[in-house]
Amino acid sequence: MQLTDTAALVTGGASGLGAATAASLAAGGAKVFALDLPGACEQATPMDRVSCVPADVTDVRQVQAAVDAVVASGLPLRTVVNCAGIGPSMRIVGRRGPHDVDLFARVVAVNLVGTFQVMTLAAAAVADTEADEHGQRGVVINTASIAAFDGQVGQAAYAASKAGVVGLTLPAARDLASQGIRVCTIAPGIVDTPMLSTVSEDFRAGLAAGVPFPQRLARPEEYARLVTMIVEHDYLNGETIRMDGALRMAPR
Repeated sequence: MQLTDTAALVTGGASGLGAATAASLAAGGAKVFALDLPGACEQATPMDRVSCVPADVTDVRQVQAAVDAVVASGLPLRTVVNCAGIGPSMRIVGRRGPHDVDLFARVVAVNLVGTFQVMTLAAAAVADTEADEHGQRGVVINTASIAAFDGQVGQAAYAASKAGVVGLTLPAARDLASQGIRVCTIAPGIVDTPMLSTVSEDFRAGLAAGVPFPQRLARPEEYARLVTMIVEHDYLNGETIRMDGALRMAPR
């Protein structure tokens, strides 16, 4: 599938994985709509062929408005990438007592329900476009995490939400096959994003040392290249791809 003269929707597109993905898709010829929270859009670095659309992925009306803005561009929506997510940590029973159920629900609401909501509303718009000569209309790429498989201490909410994204992948691909829409998921390891900007260099070096090879943190641009590869590789469907340097997380 080609990116040129098409539209792409990227959630969490103002920074980190989302910003790198938006830049990569724009470089490939797509007009990118980067969906993110209003404050994030205000602080986003301007990029050619990328427009930041303020929206909360947990708000169905805001998501629908963002999808409508993409459709109004006149370009066919072909690529949807879900990068928006949060990752607070809390033990099921810890020093502060039992896990906050509202926090658990919030993580699931953003990481899993938000992903499903964007995928569903965007896929409906993709399904209304004209298929290419191969019957293709588009691709949805969701973001899980290796925590879906190797959740660490304090990651009950995050790991459960990301495992949900992994479990969603195959049935979503099967549901959308009749519309000519593929669905894949990327499960990154430890990526050097703004979420790590507050930790020390020694801590970052310790994280990198645990990766078998290459022994470093992943780069957002590597995630973005994988997104572009999935878009262009028409036979990748219903699959979760680990991007982690063969890392398998220890309990803590």
